[in-house]
Amino acid sequence: MKMKQTAGFGNIVLTAFLTALSIIFLLPIFIVVVNSFKGKFYISEKPFVLPTAKTFVNFDNYVNGISKIGFLHAAGWSFYITICSVVVILIFASMTAWYITRVKNKFNTTLYYVFAFSMVVPFQMVMFTMTKVANILHLDNPLGIILIYLGFGSGLSVFLFSGFVRSIPIELEEAAMIDGCSPLSTYGRVILPVLKPISVTVGILNSMWIWNDYLLPSLLIGTEYRTIPIAIQYLKGGYGSIDMGAMMAMLVLAIIPIVVFYLVCQRYIIEGVIAGSVKG
Repeated sequence: MKMKQTAGFGNIVLTAFLTALSIIFLLPIFIVVVNSFKGKFYISEKPFVLPTAKTFVNFDNYVNGISKIGFLHAAGWSFYITICSVVVILIFASMTAWYITRVKNKFNTTLYYVFAFSMVVPFQMVMFTMTKVANILHLDNPLGIILIYLGFGSGLSVFLFSGFVRSIPIELEEAAMIDGCSPLSTYGRVILPVLKPISVTVGILNSMWIWNDYLLPSLLIGTEYRTIPIAIQYLKGGYGSIDMGAMMAMLVLAIIPIVVFYLVCQRYIIEGVIAGSVKG
């Protein structure tokens, strides 16, 4: 009886703690949303106060922000780069992970550890040389940055895919081979459908990273093909002046697509990470 009471009390404490932690994480988003409906001169004075009849400006900040920075144009490039990069990462990383996991030799083992090691290399260590090489190879454009995202995103993606592939019974592939499937056909018809949970996990992680990335697009594609994070910086004026109202509104619009995508696919994250941690 005491053990049940202790367990019940522990669950209550844990629930209260996690609830408080959730509020702490959601509070900054709530503040941004609230301030997006306030006049820019009132945001700095009372950022934590709800809009009043005096401070409420309806959707003016959204309209001004969209017109000032060309938000729709920037959103188009963000969607294009994010979607194409994630698709390329999913295809090539999953194929690579399947190959190096099933074909056992020293080269593939070394290749696996190279991918794993790439996860701990800070981007700042390679960004200057990467930028120079990208300029030489004419990769400083939307198509080129997709290839560069493939390089930077392959480390974690191959690592997660490899762990998941080890949990797939090899008998499935042997049966497909007996039925006359080629390696490519086996991958497309047998392996790829089984990889759905981890593919969604890898897709979500890479989407959040690429969608919110500021540094790599600013180094490579600049202002001509600017994405949303770069476009938002144009709300900064001279002498440090910032249109805080429009910036808050644009931040809300930038958050919405990735939050919706995450909420739709979140149930696959834990499933994919747990399965990807299985060692064969």
